[in-house]
Amino acid sequence: MGRSRRHQRARDVGIEGKTPMRRCIVCGATGDRSRMVRFVVGPDDEILADVDARLPGRGFWLCADRDMINTAAARNVFARAAKASVSVPSDLADRVERVLAKRCLDRIGLARRAGELVAGFERVRAWLGNAGAKTEESVLLTAFDGRDQIQARAPGLLRIDLFSADELGSALGRERTVHAVVFGRSAARLRDDVSRLAGFRNRSVGATAGVRG
Repeated sequence: MGRSRRHQRARDVGIEGKTPMRRCIVCGATGDRSRMVRFVVGPDDEILADVDARLPGRGFWLCADRDMINTAAARNVFARAAKASVSVPSDLADRVERVLAKRCLDRIGLARRAGELVAGFERVRAWLGNAGAKTEESVLLTAFDGRDQIQARAPGLLRIDLFSADELGSALGRERTVHAVVFGRSAARLRDDVSRLAGFRNRSVGATAGVRG
């Protein structure tokens, strides 16, 4: 591998294998690229969200937040970054939210198929009561439109309150689902995706409180 290619790869992956960092073109903050959203100029000079960060062309990074995208559109930030005239869809933030939500729900469905998810109040309660359950490496899902009966039983567990019971149920191929736990590798993959979606939905992602009963 030549020197230029090694240098490019070092910039892509960061020093000593650290997570790549990117700078938000609106607020100037530097952050983990897995927690940000990339945008590119499409064939028709339209700004496109590149959630997977795979589309060709120069990318522009923003903090994963609805207000950041709306500010970029209102202040012509995309055009200045691209140094060209571009069109910005009026519903760009909504488009990003839909893509991120689908990505998260697909992750949840994959976790079920991988055997790294339990759903339903009784099954989640039993899982949490298992002394061998590594809750610090897991994610608790609670539907925002359902009755949360689990939070007090999962102190310290990352709790995600971003989806409706219908969305969770659809992702799991069942009826409305209010409680679920994702664990193992699937939980690690889900964390970054939900951290981005949280910036578009007025819901919560955070550690649970309370004691087990």
